Amino acid sequence: MSEFTPTRSAVIGLKEERRAMQEGYVFLDEKCLLLAAAMLRELRRYEQAGIALRALLAEAGTALAASVRRHGLQELQCHTAPGSDPRSGPLVLQTQQRSLMGVALVDATATRGDLQVAEPVYPSPEVDACREAFGALTVQLATVAAMSGNLERLHREYRKSVRRVRALQDVLLPELDRDLYEIETQLDELERDEALGARWGRRGI
Repeated sequence: MSEFTPTRSAVIGLKEERRAMQEGYVFLDEKCLLLAAAMLRELRRYEQAGIALRALLAEAGTALAASVRRHGLQELQCHTAPGSDPRSGPLVLQTQQRSLMGVALVDATATRGDLQVAEPVYPSPEVDACREAFGALTVQLATVAAMSGNLERLHREYRKSVRRVRALQDVLLPELDRDLYEIETQLDELERDEALGARWGRRGI
């Protein structure tokens, strides 16, 4: 049951409120479509990056196994890992941020400078290959991690927008329509009663 006093100004106010609410509904509905399209694009990028990551992981595993066979685990642990030598500096993470409908999206790349590693006591091609393989794997992990974060933020914003759309569509707009219908019905009844009263008054009854 409407709590508004049945007046024409109340009807005008409710119609303006409904118009604004409808515009918000249209905006949120379009936002959901844009977010869904962005998620699909990011998911395709993520899947392609995942394929590359799995390939690099396999290469790193193969290189590690070859190094262990050549040197043994204890000796291999004495070799310098990529980016860990204090003279070479760490891997450099570079990020670029963009925004879509208020959602922060990040593109990340990691770069590796020339490795100035200490000369190992027992150098070997296997150790060099292992170091390079894990360095490339680390670079790809940074890219995949940024994409994963993008997908999480897009999905969270999409779910929030969908909940708002459903609230407007299923609850708020129908309630407003019912209020408008009740007030307009009451106004019609009042105007009809006033018209009948005026007619009977003219007849002197």
